[in-house]
Amino acid sequence: MTVPVRRCVLAACVTVAATFAVGGCAALGRATFTEPDVRLREFVVTGLGLTGGSVDLVLSVYNPNGYHLDAVKMTYRVDVDSIKLGEGELADRFVVQEKDSSLVRLPVRFTYAGLGAAGRALITSGTVNYRVRGDFTVGTPLGSFTRPYDRTGRYSSVTGNR
Repeated sequence: MTVPVRRCVLAACVTVAATFAVGGCAALGRATFTEPDVRLREFVVTGLGLTGGSVDLVLSVYNPNGYHLDAVKMTYRVDVDSIKLGEGELADRFVVQEKDSSLVRLPVRFTYAGLGAAGRALITSGTVNYRVRGDFTVGTPLGSFTRPYDRTGRYSSVTGNR
């Protein structure tokens, strides 16, 4: 083999090795990444009008990993008694330290017509079933990961989340 051919073969081998190394690191990162635990903490009514209103949903995001998570994107959909209350995307970045929790506020606008029986149940009994779901993208030392979350429960205006 001539010198230019050897260099090309060597460059190709280095490129292939680097590709496998990066792919292996990404696979290792996915294997060592534990998904955060997302829970509804509270509803905060921020406005009421003639046709609807707005609430902030406060989520507690717990990071079980041994490194901080830098959340760069979070989408959400909120259902109350299987009726869509609202959905959106959180534009603000937030960081969850290792083995710690952060509170995240999600603004939701709703109409009274859309709530129907679920809104009446909350007013009359003080409790309502909920579901919060979506996905979040976090940056870690091991790369970026987009993962879904889905949480259901029962909210009481007296005792909070159950």
